[in-house]
Amino acid sequence: MGGRITALKVQKRNRQRVSVYLDGCFAFGLAAIEAARLRVGLVLSDEEIARLRERDTVERAVERALNLLSYRPRSQAEIRRRLAQKGFEEGAIQETLGRLSRAGLLDDQAFARYWVENRLQFNPRGVIALRQELRQKGVGDLVIEEVLAEYDEEKAAARAAEAAVRRLHGCDPAVFRRRLHDYLRRRGFSYAIIKPLLEQALADREPEEPLEDGE
Repeated sequence: MGGRITALKVQKRNRQRVSVYLDGCFAFGLAAIEAARLRVGLVLSDEEIARLRERDTVERAVERALNLLSYRPRSQAEIRRRLAQKGFEEGAIQETLGRLSRAGLLDDQAFARYWVENRLQFNPRGVIALRQELRQKGVGDLVIEEVLAEYDEEKAAARAAEAAVRRLHGCDPAVFRRRLHDYLRRRGFSYAIIKPLLEQALADREPEEPLEDGE
């Protein structure tokens, strides 16, 4: 039922939210930005209360999404999935995605580029693995292929191989070759990329010093 606003109180646990009291009783909470439009003494109908609650749901969804984005960029599908898990309805999710997209905070192409560049710098992967990871994040195939077309897979493989070669120092050539090959394959590099790296890595290995007579 509707009623007259008798108090608007900033919540102690979250000062970005305001408790709305109707006819002396707590009725509902609102984001401060929505509560700023209200005043004590204003009479609200049931329809007006419903609209306020709908807008507040969107504000809470936006706040939740912004919190997720504060850790790292995310795809639209990731945000949609996380909001749905929190119980937000489709209408609020759609409005949230639209607002964030219009603000330039949600962009699948920018996210895909971030993901690929981050992998190249910290954990190099091949195109096969990157394509699978981006699909799991909900990025569309057209965006994936456009971003991966700019990816220097040979550079990524060389970085990955460099780290592995140091760990495999001391292995005999057959073991060295097998383990390096398997390591790069697990990271999504194709054999066409791996083969020249294997050959170069084997050629670069320092030959073992010959044993002296009597040893």
